[in-house]
Order: sequence, then C-alpha cells, then structure tokens
Amino acid sequence: MDLKLSGGVAIVTGASRGIGRAIAETLAAEGMNITVAARSKDQLDGLAKSMSTECLVQAVDLRKAEAAAAVVDATVKRFGRIDLLVNNAGATKRGDFFELTDADWDDGFALKFFGAMRLCRAAWTHLQASRGTIINIIGVGGRTGSADFAIGGSVNAAFRLFTKALTDRGVKDGVRVNAINPGYIKTERLKIRLEGFAAEHGVDLSRAEAELAKASGVSRFGEPAEIAAAVAFLASTRCGYCHGALLDVDGGQTRTL
Repeated sequence: MDLKLSGGVAIVTGASRGIGRAIAETLAAEGMNITVAARSKDQLDGLAKSMSTECLVQAVDLRKAEAAAAVVDATVKRFGRIDLLVNNAGATKRGDFFELTDADWDDGFALKFFGAMRLCRAAWTHLQASRGTIINIIGVGGRTGSADFAIGGSVNAAFRLFTKALTDRGVKDGVRVNAINPGYIKTERLKIRLEGFAAEHGVDLSRAEAELAKASGVSRFGEPAEIAAAVAFLASTRCGYCHGALLDVDGGQTRTL
C-alpha cells in the first residue's frame, strides 16, 4: 500500500531507540526525510547512517524551554517545510506515591508534556502551511489509574486532553492531530521492568514476560514496529478523516470504553 508519504518531512522525538527509532525507520522507508531528536547523539548518528533518506540529527534535551524551537528552526532550514510531528519523547518514574518527590513530578511533565507542547507550538504554522499532521505517542496508562504509575498516568491523561484541545484548533487551521496509546511494547524500559519482576518473583525473564502479559490481560507484548506502522497510517492521506483519534495499540489490554 502506497501511503503517499514520500518526499514529506517529519520530526520524530525520542528517536534514539525503541518506539521512536522504529517510527523514524518506518517513515524513512516510506520516503520521508526525517529530523530525529533525542539526547543521545551517538545513537542518533548511528540511526542517521542507516537511513535511506535524508536525516537531520538534533541531539537536544527537550526539557529545556528553548530546545523545541531550535529543532523546528533547524528542520525548516534544512528541508524547507514540516509535514509531520511525532511527539514520542518522554519517560516517567514509577513508584510508591509517597516516595515520589516534587522533582520526580516536575521531570515527568517536563519532557513528555511540556516538551511536546512546545514542539506543537513551534511547528504549528509550518504544519498549517503544509496541512500537516501531529501524532502524539501517549500510553494506555492515561486511561486507567494504577498506584505505582501516578506520575505517568497523570501526564498521559493531560496529554490526551491536550491532543483533543489541539484537535479543536486544528479543524480551523487545517492541521490534523491524533494520538496513539501503546500498551506494553518490547523496549528497553519494558526489559528493565521484566528484570525487576523476575527478581521479585524468582523466575527467569521468559517466565516473567509470560506472567506479566497474563496479568495485563494480553496474549503477548507488542513490537516497536507495530506502533510505527500505526503512525505511518495515521500520517497518510489514506487516514485523512482521522482527526482527534486516540488509538489504543495495546493488544486488548484496555477494555473500558
């Protein structure tokens, strides 16, 4: 299926590994030129060398207020336009609510929420000019509360509402805005969690994966490429009537309406 993305320009944050890397690789395979942003320059440089299209590396800390505008400006200077913004960067700390500090909460919102908000603001006029698209990678934790995911759930819930608010503005300005809520995806973060689960329950990693999947109500964990495929489809004209969608890609983990 030709998604007609070839020749477009995308910014992908959190692109050094995991879901973000898979998204960048998939969009490049569809013919898009990519700006990849993350803090790890070495990993981004390695990714850029493997790309089949032009790739601009932006090794930045998106928690800093000036970083978002710098990424957008560099992208426009290099490619002349922006057609797609994928806000994927951001991780939040798990833990007992009473052990989480103010700094933990500040950090949780600083990258995933405020970094994305600033990028949307900085890129908006360029996306308006190209009638482009924003896709926010959020997470199912924003739909169901969990005692050990108070920060992440709160950030994700705010990010969902922010997506809907931009959707409302996007109708007027011609910018499509959608979001994807991944469930458990096989990334480094999940590996660390599985290692902790295995140590706590005295089982090997294979058993830990099977037990955690069962406890989550899914038959298996997802692959980064499966999230990337959803991004490419949402970004394409074949999905042009999707606006304001909050797409769960979680193997059936979320059963609420």
